Amino acid sequence: MPEKPHERIAEIKRKAEAGPILLQNSFRPFFMAAGLWATLAVPFWLLNYADLLELPDGFDAMLWHQHEMLFGFAAAAIAGFILTAIPNWTGRLPVSGWRLGLLVAFWLVGRLGFITSVSLGPLVTAVLDLAFLTTLALMIGRELISGKNWRNLPVLLLISFFTLGNWLVHLELTGLTETAEIGIRLSTFVLSILIAVIGGRIVPSFTRNWLVRNGAVVLPEPMGRFDTIALVALIVFVIAQVLMPDQPLTSWLAFLAGALHGARLLRWKGWAVLGEPLMWVLHLGYAWLAVALVLIGLSGLTDLVSPTSAIHALTAGAFGTMIVAVMTRASLGHTGRDLAATPGTTLVFILITIAALLRVTAPLLPDISLTMIWISGGAWMLAYGLFSVLYFPVFTQPRQQAPMPSPTPK
Repeated sequence: MPEKPHERIAEIKRKAEAGPILLQNSFRPFFMAAGLWATLAVPFWLLNYADLLELPDGFDAMLWHQHEMLFGFAAAAIAGFILTAIPNWTGRLPVSGWRLGLLVAFWLVGRLGFITSVSLGPLVTAVLDLAFLTTLALMIGRELISGKNWRNLPVLLLISFFTLGNWLVHLELTGLTETAEIGIRLSTFVLSILIAVIGGRIVPSFTRNWLVRNGAVVLPEPMGRFDTIALVALIVFVIAQVLMPDQPLTSWLAFLAGALHGARLLRWKGWAVLGEPLMWVLHLGYAWLAVALVLIGLSGLTDLVSPTSAIHALTAGAFGTMIVAVMTRASLGHTGRDLAATPGTTLVFILITIAALLRVTAPLLPDISLTMIWISGGAWMLAYGLFSVLYFPVFTQPRQQAPMPSPTPK
């Protein structure tokens, strides 16, 4: 007799649960990978930055740093979050087992390939590195289309543009074009849109849930026309930033987007959740996005802010903070643990904030800037290293039975 649909689903679930715990949920291997790579990649870069590490001739350390923070660290976090969220969006079974293991293997060989690119050559490096994000985009597309989840197709579009940025980097490395710079810029600022889109869902939703649970009267404003205007303004800025980054109009668009997203954040009543680190860190991560946009505007129009400070407000500040904020909360929620920050988790949030603040302000104090960069890198390494240690049991142990996880907003 042909197998019935519910029997097939039950068999798939049984096989997933029978396999390694690490491959039962996408967030487990990918959040672990993001934490470990963030811990290892920054000291590697700092040693090279200080000329303490001798690298092979032809190894572009700056490009490696930019590439690995985007397509190694951030991409792993994106994969873990999106693939974990998709079952809530579509009602389909999660990606797990051998399919998840294969995707993790693609991520890993991409990291090894890029760091040994001088020996492997540009073509082999490209094949190894592009397999991960390309497969991820196809996998996300398959899940969304099969689940008829048209509402989240913009997320697929953003992931596709993020992936395109990596293709543009490798097109230059293989000698076909000169597109590495625009590829890095495209992926960096597409990631800012992704943070605004996903953050615009989870920050007010989780804030509302926490406030209601604690009997608060003042709640975040619901999603509405203002949020749409803020997102459109950010998208227009990103298009201008990618295509004409040095134009004054682009800087004014950055100001406008920063002001709108700062106002958007205020509508979510972040001051009411200061008692819970798992909550305020989400608001802090989004605040870094608004601050970064304003600093990008200032750096383009004045000499008051270094472009390096502005871009690190976005990368170390917004990306670094929001990623660790989402990874901690999602890991606890989806493994049935209490949604409250331990002292160790709170320390992670404090360390990443110190790292971002020092990296952004370092260019303003040239006499001690190198020292500040080293301390910033140390704080970053400690933050993600501590995250990796604290959450290793979360990733490798079975789900606890209570309490139930908060669903990812649809």
